[in-house]
Amino acid sequence: MSQVHAPHVVMLTSPGAGHTAPVAELARRLAAHHGFTSTIVTYTNLSSPTNSSALATLQPGVSTTALPEVPIDDLPADAHILTRILIVVQRTLPHLRALLRSLLDSPAGITVFLTDMLCPAALAVAQDLGVPRYVFYTSSLMALSSMLGAPELVRTTTCEFRDLPEPVIFPGCLPLHGADLIEPLQDRADPVYDLLVDLCLDYLRGDGFIVHTLNAMEHETLEALKDLSDKGVYPPAYAVGPFLRSYSDKSAEHNCMRWLDGQPDESVLYVCFGSGGTLSSTQTAELAAGLEASGQRFLWVVRLPSDKDSCGSYFGPGDHVDDPLSYLPEGFTERTRGTGLVVPQWAPQVEILGHRAVGGFLSHCGWNSSLETMSSGVPVLAWPLFAEQRMNAVKLEHVGLALRVSARVDGVVPREEVAAVTRELMVGEKGAMARKKARQLQAEVSKASVPGGPAHQALAAVVDMWKCAPSSPAVAAGGL
Repeated sequence: MSQVHAPHVVMLTSPGAGHTAPVAELARRLAAHHGFTSTIVTYTNLSSPTNSSALATLQPGVSTTALPEVPIDDLPADAHILTRILIVVQRTLPHLRALLRSLLDSPAGITVFLTDMLCPAALAVAQDLGVPRYVFYTSSLMALSSMLGAPELVRTTTCEFRDLPEPVIFPGCLPLHGADLIEPLQDRADPVYDLLVDLCLDYLRGDGFIVHTLNAMEHETLEALKDLSDKGVYPPAYAVGPFLRSYSDKSAEHNCMRWLDGQPDESVLYVCFGSGGTLSSTQTAELAAGLEASGQRFLWVVRLPSDKDSCGSYFGPGDHVDDPLSYLPEGFTERTRGTGLVVPQWAPQVEILGHRAVGGFLSHCGWNSSLETMSSGVPVLAWPLFAEQRMNAVKLEHVGLALRVSARVDGVVPREEVAAVTRELMVGEKGAMARKKARQLQAEVSKASVPGGPAHQALAAVVDMWKCAPSSPAVAAGGL
């Protein structure tokens, strides 16, 4: 009698906590609630301790493997971070093909292949091997709609997106100014521009999109994409989120948690620009001066400044041994000791946002952070830096969850602006309205996340579809 094996999903993930953390949580849920085993595939080229931490402890039945390193020393030193990622994705396709072939030949086989939103070139390999294939989209449905529509916008315009005279409206989305569209599409002369257009077209090879978002937050966009899917324009999209990181017992030992325990309720502004965001030296000084002048309590996760790249920490701090706190203005930590705490490099974000003392979040508006702040009922001071973060900030401001900082012509947010918007968020009337909206969204997240809720139902429906799909034997096909 032949042994029956559990359904097996292969998940290809790109770097960054906003990608690896949702993948780890999806694998956990598939194992715990749907009987799946999972293989999470990473890139040796793009690994770092920061990006690997989410995959350090995994559910039984979930394993990891890394695609071999490929040479990228021919890329310019100043190549866009997404250029580096997409070139690695392309050059590792033969290794991915070999891995998928070996897994197809194993007793468990492959039930379905999921690729990260930055790696849709891998869909061609799965398609060639006859494997059901989906994109795990770890940002918003609005971002997905804009990416699907970007090739047509590229075809029908000649100016830079930031110079478009009228707002752009993608299906089911808010009107977006050209400058708020995804950052790598803002410069037609940069090699990343054409790479990203190809990425958008590669999405059409998938059988569907598994989207890390909240139905209640993006219902109109979901309906618009469903209509287009029914007409055969795009693959279907399923809102199965949010997949949020759970609390860690070790995080309670962090000194910032003990500090928060001594602060009044909803009195602290949490300041963090995600796992990859960095500020310039000038901007770091202006932020520090503004926080000090605001008179508000704050908890600031400080990273090494970068005058070249707003995502300079994306692959972790690297070989730097400098103390990021040494880049703060002289005497800042002493002068703010009564009201503020600065923490180098990392702090337990989920636990901080869930603490009773936190009343606001100065955020880069990465989608993972946006979902975490919704789950915690904390309003946002939106300070987007790169990728699709400006788009996310537009969304958060529109729904009433966020206030937005304003920069000068040179891109720097001055200290006076920092102080004013900090006070408004924490003790002003607009901040009170945003806090009320945050609590409403927190209730929606809670309803979506309970067993039997919309997120669980959506994922269960997708899983049933995967289980009913015919198994795909390996086929002998030409190499990519």
